Amino acid sequence: MPTVEFDARFLGDGVRVLAGTDEAGRGPLAGPVVAAACILPAGYMPEGLDDSKKLTEKKREALFEVIRGRAVSYAVASSSPEEIDEINILEASLLAMRRAVAMLVPQPELLLVDGCIDRGFPLPARAVVSGDALSPSIAAASVLAKVTRDRLCLEMDAKYPQYGFAKHKGYPTKEHKLAVYEYGPCPLHRRSFLGFLEKDRDALEAALAAKRTGER
Repeated sequence: MPTVEFDARFLGDGVRVLAGTDEAGRGPLAGPVVAAACILPAGYMPEGLDDSKKLTEKKREALFEVIRGRAVSYAVASSSPEEIDEINILEASLLAMRRAVAMLVPQPELLLVDGCIDRGFPLPARAVVSGDALSPSIAAASVLAKVTRDRLCLEMDAKYPQYGFAKHKGYPTKEHKLAVYEYGPCPLHRRSFLGFLEKDRDALEAALAAKRTGER
């Protein structure tokens, strides 16, 4: 679980403003990758804060509001499915993070980046592996990114209900893959993630035939 002591290690020696950044949605077949950046007050961590993946939806939603109310500054940005296809998911994730960080006021003097890559930021940055489980700043960003993306998935579901985005949030579940095979990809799908349509064609065809038989 994150601790205020972890972030405190990076303050001092000219660093007074520390931010964390994280993303949500690298693995899904559809939708944007969403990133957030967050500056928390020094020595502050919302009660119950943790890596967003370890929290229930209800807890994430509650923390989302707490973080927005208590943060010194926060921002959320994204990279589109088209950008993901053009530059790959890693570069698109870093791009979304850079966009979010650029909107912070004040600008941080040091940025903690979840993961093992911290390149391309226009300010000092340090990668922290499993940072969302260590740093309150990164964990807060992970909650902001996850909740924002989940809400976007509800909008995606309303526009394209046949794919079940509200349920699986775009991740490659069996149901989602079958829906893409049955209906074809929608404009929100990442074309570079759809290799399974050819690779798993026989299994998908059999699953679709079984589905249609069961509907009779």
